Amino acid sequence: MPIINRAAELAEDAKVWRRDFHQHPELLYEVHRTAARVAELLTSFGVDEVVTGIGRTGVVGVIRGREPSPRVIGLRADMDALPLQEVSDIPHKSTIPGRMHACGHDGHTAMLLGAARYLAETRNFAGTAVVIFQPAEEGGAGGRAMVDDGLMERFGIEEVYGLHNAPGLPLGAVSTRVGAVMAAADTFEVRLKGLGGHAARPNKCVDPIIAGAQIVTALQTIVARNVDPVESAVLSITRFHAGTSADNIIPQTAIIGGTVRTLDEEVRRLMDKRFKDLVTAMASGMGVEVEIDYEWGYPVVVNHAEQTAFAARVARDVVGPDQVKTDMPPRLGGEDFAYMLQARPGAFVFMGIGDGAGVHHPEYDFNDDVIPHGISYWAKLVETAMPVG
Repeated sequence: MPIINRAAELAEDAKVWRRDFHQHPELLYEVHRTAARVAELLTSFGVDEVVTGIGRTGVVGVIRGREPSPRVIGLRADMDALPLQEVSDIPHKSTIPGRMHACGHDGHTAMLLGAARYLAETRNFAGTAVVIFQPAEEGGAGGRAMVDDGLMERFGIEEVYGLHNAPGLPLGAVSTRVGAVMAAADTFEVRLKGLGGHAARPNKCVDPIIAGAQIVTALQTIVARNVDPVESAVLSITRFHAGTSADNIIPQTAIIGGTVRTLDEEVRRLMDKRFKDLVTAMASGMGVEVEIDYEWGYPVVVNHAEQTAFAARVARDVVGPDQVKTDMPPRLGGEDFAYMLQARPGAFVFMGIGDGAGVHHPEYDFNDDVIPHGISYWAKLVETAMPVG
């Protein structure tokens, strides 16, 4: 079962939709234009039900097959962009300064729209396909918002599947794994308060920069000396703010921020505890006051075994057995499809878009050549899971 001929035809329209979304990026839950366009297109395809406002600005389309069946499969795409300035000079460049589709959600949305059109035209399945267009994946937990809004129960979804593009993988190639496929993404901010003063009299001050520097170094020992070496964890300091433009002032305060990524809940709890214990002890020893905000973000994305094997089988039928890998190393990026996989069994896969800038890069652009592969994967997943007869 290679790429579906009709999917290749629909790809031209999907390319137009994708580039329109790319030119008009929207952030988090404020995806009003995108959601309205998605709902408009779904309605024009003859989708049986189009429901808006799920999880604030999410859109859901319901497509019933030619034969009745209690089976219900959910397919999810994300719609939001990133607060990043696009630097590429492409014809469909973002028209909004400081915003761009740097993660390919425009492509995810376009491919699922193409699949929805195909499924609504052919209805060559027995059961119900639910297409899910989610806001606020980039830090807003839109997946959780849709689940909390009754997504699974309201539409009777039994299994749910997600897809993300992957620069660096060959065009159309699919990569996935059973179990932890993406990391829990937690964040922290440490606020240190010392005693500022003249830099020529440090003995009269309590220097938060010195304390912060010691803390930054010490935090790296958590992964090196507390986490089991066969487990995975990352602790990255991404912010350290202190002082002014003056060279002769020891500041009163310093702020340190960053992220922690883990693939196991026990390791996640360990990182949380050791972080707080170490920062508190070191701040006390250095004589500075400390406030710690350590926030748990998206949970680990955990693929279910049966559904992952099924998704891989469908992908092999579409792109060929040599193009599908089921032993990919886990990625330490975060993804709020995790909430949907906590609510229902399912699988998350990566689909290659060839060489080019990586996601979250100001020169990134989704490769439209992969659109027929994505449409075919979604369509065959539904038709294979819920065959007619």
